[in-house]
Amino acid sequence: MSELLHKHIEKHLPVTDEEFQQFLAPFYQRKVERKQFLLKAGEVCKFEGFVTKGCLRVYYLDEQGQERILYFAVEDWWVTDIDSFTNNIPSILNIEALEDSEVLLITQPYKEALYEQLPFVEKLFRIMTQKTHVALQRRMISALGKTADERYLEFIEKYPQLEQRLTQLQVASYLGITHEFLSKIRKKLARQR
Repeated sequence: MSELLHKHIEKHLPVTDEEFQQFLAPFYQRKVERKQFLLKAGEVCKFEGFVTKGCLRVYYLDEQGQERILYFAVEDWWVTDIDSFTNNIPSILNIEALEDSEVLLITQPYKEALYEQLPFVEKLFRIMTQKTHVALQRRMISALGKTADERYLEFIEKYPQLEQRLTQLQVASYLGITHEFLSKIRKKLARQR
């Protein structure tokens, strides 16, 4: 479990075993069963989490009560409500396990302490924040400038293993379309092959 986090860090920065053990020390493991919430809207998010097993979805309910999925978090991904976590305010997001999952969690005070104790931690989280901003910018550009067909093709190209783990309704919510419209897109693409 911690080996996956170690490999994740090594993708961004070299780190000694001793540094990694010091980094890992304040994290705690949480098992989240399928359909269980790691965070519910209205709660203050007290953690940043690294997914070591499973799949979670991060979503909110719009004014009509429709689910709007921001992202899915699978193995080797981070999950949090960054606004709630950073500003200590109630979350508008829900984080729910779609599969039995395991997450390594760290609280804000421990994260801040790591910034002071280990110089590489601040650089690591800066790099990850930049990558998150890039991903969000690309998602916004895609949502604003591409057709539903193009967004679906982009999704299955970028996350081929993820589509198999999700329901059609979840994929449609992520793409911002109805599941009926997604069915039409899939049928149309199947005819074109």
